[in-house]
Amino acid sequence: MPTIDIEQTRNQARALLDSRIESVTNLVKTRQRITDLRGQLAEAEREDKRAYVRATKDGWSPDELKKLGLESGAAARRRKPATTRTTDDSTPTSASGDTGAE
Repeated sequence: MPTIDIEQTRNQARALLDSRIESVTNLVKTRQRITDLRGQLAEAEREDKRAYVRATKDGWSPDELKKLGLESGAAARRRKPATTRTTDDSTPTSASGDTGAE
């Protein structure tokens, strides 16, 4: 039976672990970056709200600001995109709405 070099085995195991540690370290860094950017976005949104309120206090009406493309940030975030409804034109219907398939 061949002899096993303990030091070589340890070094190989360390290399494998180092690779795994590096990947999880990158994951942690990426997640922290996301957290930091979310914090920066929240602060920017607060600043935007304060600036909008200041503009309205300085005499700009919400309609004027909207015409300038400067709608209230809160209103712009609340608005949902319009949904389009599609109808099935393949089934003939009568004037009363019956499908005729009975």
